Amino acid sequence: MHEPAHPSPQPDAPRAAERLLPEPRLLSGVYGLVLASALAAALDSPDEQTSPGSDALWVLLTAVAAAAAHGYAHVLSHRMSAEPGGLTAGLRAMLAEWPVVAAAVPTIVLLLFAVPDWWTEAAAVEVALVVNTLILAGWGMWTARRAGRTWPASLRAGAGDMLIGLVIIGANAVIK
Repeated sequence: MHEPAHPSPQPDAPRAAERLLPEPRLLSGVYGLVLASALAAALDSPDEQTSPGSDALWVLLTAVAAAAAHGYAHVLSHRMSAEPGGLTAGLRAMLAEWPVVAAAVPTIVLLLFAVPDWWTEAAAVEVALVVNTLILAGWGMWTARRAGRTWPASLRAGAGDMLIGLVIIGANAVIK
């Protein structure tokens, strides 16, 4: 019998290139946080009657719509490349975007705390923007560390992601 000169690699051992790529769930989570922050800030207008329940519903519906649209874009790209897949692959692609919706949950929960007048809608939005900005920083650092970056590089990545949240906070302050 002939033995191969080089044994094949173990199938369950991750390749170095695969380990260094950021997880799509984290990337979708960043997108969901930015989306929820911007929408909450935009929906909180000082000139209108407060409706934190309605705003929470809009954040949820927008996150679901964005996740579905992103998943559907994947479906279209598979069709354009003539890859097989069909309906089940399309549904799996759409459901794989759940992190966009999950990332909007802190904003939704904080807005819902304002429904029974535990605090004002404006306060809920301000807290949500700060919480989301801190989560962005943490996810940026974590993603960079998982990609094999050093701590200084990871801190810079976290600061860069945090900057997105700070821009939204600044825009909210200037526009209001």
